Amino acid sequence: MIFLKTEDEIELLRESNLLVGRTLAEVAKLVKPGVTTKELDKVAEEFIRDHGAVPTFKGFPNQYGDPFPASLCTSINEQVVHGIPGDIVLKEGDIIEFNPIQKVEILPEDIPLNIVWEDENTLVVNKPSGMLTHPTAIETSGTLVNALLYRYGENLSDINGEFRRGIIHRLDRNTSGLLMVAKNNKAHEYLVNAMKNNQMIKKYLAVVKGIVVEDEFTINKPIGRNPKQPHKMGVFEGGKESISVVKVLERLEDATLVEVRLITGRTHQIRVHMSSIGHPVFNDTLYGFGKMKIKTEEQVLQSYKLSFPHPFDGELVSLEIPPDDKITKVLNALRRALA
Repeated sequence: MIFLKTEDEIELLRESNLLVGRTLAEVAKLVKPGVTTKELDKVAEEFIRDHGAVPTFKGFPNQYGDPFPASLCTSINEQVVHGIPGDIVLKEGDIIEFNPIQKVEILPEDIPLNIVWEDENTLVVNKPSGMLTHPTAIETSGTLVNALLYRYGENLSDINGEFRRGIIHRLDRNTSGLLMVAKNNKAHEYLVNAMKNNQMIKKYLAVVKGIVVEDEFTINKPIGRNPKQPHKMGVFEGGKESISVVKVLERLEDATLVEVRLITGRTHQIRVHMSSIGHPVFNDTLYGFGKMKIKTEEQVLQSYKLSFPHPFDGELVSLEIPPDDKITKVLNALRRALA
């Protein structure tokens, strides 16, 4: 049976592999004659734990004997994989292979939550700009999931694993606004199906560069990961279908306030789509171009409207929040420029 990974799962794999690579690079600095494999293992374990992860090999069950005792598998010369670190001293000409695997530990943290709506099955929070939605292999604290674990503990869905307890959909770190959370797996499945059937309506406010001419239009361009810059997404033939509906709310001084409804939910979709038509989101350092007259620390983008059928009676819940501080700051400055 083949299980296809979601974009978020692929992103987690990428981040985890980055940490593996950094661990290997750190250990490689110390590989020289006179060093023992036990010393290399100590460095690997400290590096993994310092970055918020847990060595998976250490304590791994062994049906033929004791659990694996180390963080690295170290194999020297003709030794087959899964060698155990010990007092073996490396000599000039030795060939060594080592493999670290880590498991990230996610801890509850007492972080304030701005709860917009809540019942026994779900809640909607107003995520602040600058906060990650969920932990990564490199950043494991200060995220929305850490805050949710502190407040709700095990009373969160676990369909998406420990990294994403309760999370139905995500927002970029520097995108603020409404985000749905499920308290149990039944509610999670119900809401995911609602998204797949286009019953969950997500609308965003964005200030974009330049004057958008059309009052309302649809961007239908496939989005995929940039093969040359894997931290970026882009419009690529063969990418996943991506649809955004754009509506102009206000035209300003070399800028436009738009509302964007997501029909699909790809990584960085609004930012990629608006940049692709020559109107990048204000102060988007990843996809923007040209100088902005008004500076903010993050891109000027907010999830401000969310509608969804309530689990399990289907009654429509519609939520809206006012523009956040960064949008208000930019709009006020642009309106003054027009006055």
